[in-house]
Amino acid sequence: MIYFFNKYLIINSIFYRAIIAFFLSFCIAFILYQKIICWNQKNSMIGEKIRDLGLFGQKEKEGTPTMGGIVMIFSTLISTILFSTLNNVYVLMLIMTTLYMGCIGLIDDYLKIKHNKKGLSIMGKIFSQILLGIFIGITMYFNTNISIQKQKIESQNSHFLKKKEYGFNTTIPIFYSIYHNHEFNYAYLLSWYNKKWKKYAWIVYIPIVIGIITFLSNGANLTDGIDGLTAGISSIIFALFSLLSIISSNKIYSFYFHFIYIPHLEEIIIFSFSFLGSLISFLWYNTYPAQIFMGDTGSLTIGGVIATLAIINRKELILPISCGIFFIENISVIMQVLYFRYSKNKYGIGKRVFLMAPLHHHFQKLGYHENKIFNRFIIIQMMLSMLVFLLLII
Repeated sequence: MIYFFNKYLIINSIFYRAIIAFFLSFCIAFILYQKIICWNQKNSMIGEKIRDLGLFGQKEKEGTPTMGGIVMIFSTLISTILFSTLNNVYVLMLIMTTLYMGCIGLIDDYLKIKHNKKGLSIMGKIFSQILLGIFIGITMYFNTNISIQKQKIESQNSHFLKKKEYGFNTTIPIFYSIYHNHEFNYAYLLSWYNKKWKKYAWIVYIPIVIGIITFLSNGANLTDGIDGLTAGISSIIFALFSLLSIISSNKIYSFYFHFIYIPHLEEIIIFSFSFLGSLISFLWYNTYPAQIFMGDTGSLTIGGVIATLAIINRKELILPISCGIFFIENISVIMQVLYFRYSKNKYGIGKRVFLMAPLHHHFQKLGYHENKIFNRFIIIQMMLSMLVFLLLII
């Protein structure tokens, strides 16, 4: 796409386009959020129905407008379409992820508001996330503009032979002395048994992508239980991956910081900045006491987009650290459910690891105020992001 701003304003730099996209996304979202809040105060049609969890101040949130994620998606896509190159496969993947997960979340929110139900079933959400994971995995591995499968020329008896390399390189944040530039090839997981199996590395890669997208999307969704928490943590994560994208898209920077150089990656910086602008705008209205909620439309989309960003950047193996809060929140729910079922089968009485899951509700039950939990989780996420960057450059 040859966009207007390049032709007439001569803004060719990715940096300038990303900054403008950031502010445009912020302004669009800021205005629309205010209009939705005012409109809902008069009509009360999209107010959140709060489940009684026995938490302090819970009922005061009843009627707060939800589905703020729609504005988040709209402002992000408008800025991306105006300032990004739309024939870039990475940008298209991110746009499709945003629209797909946004639709799943929107259906979930609609069912909750209109039918006073729990929304989509857990299996319905997981199945939808698996479909997205299959799409992202297949595109990343087999698309000719992305795949690293290539012809390696070797010399033998004065003749040139072509030897095909298989697999998919990604980043592993440790063992720099063992793996050049922290690179790890998924084909290694099969070649240790039989070198002929290298060509089937996609059998390992695609399930890993599915697991990452499913786990992280649910993690972001579960974290969205305290005012500003998911938006605040996500803003830090998007800032981190924006920085990683800047480094990985540049030959000089990637060489200096020992990153995998990824051609044509620079356009996703605009998408990342656009999403970051909409998140910060949302955080303005979502900090305690929240005036609007993002709903599953926002939280499911955020998780899916962050997972896709990490996969595109070949940084999916660092997600347990870079998105540590989302992972911990998700694991706390899994632990709670599994231990409850185990203890009920063994002792006849279900026992719990936490006072309430996910983890932020456990601290609420202990008497911590929402603001204190929010601030401390934000501090932890900042430290995790800095730790990731250090692990990648050492």
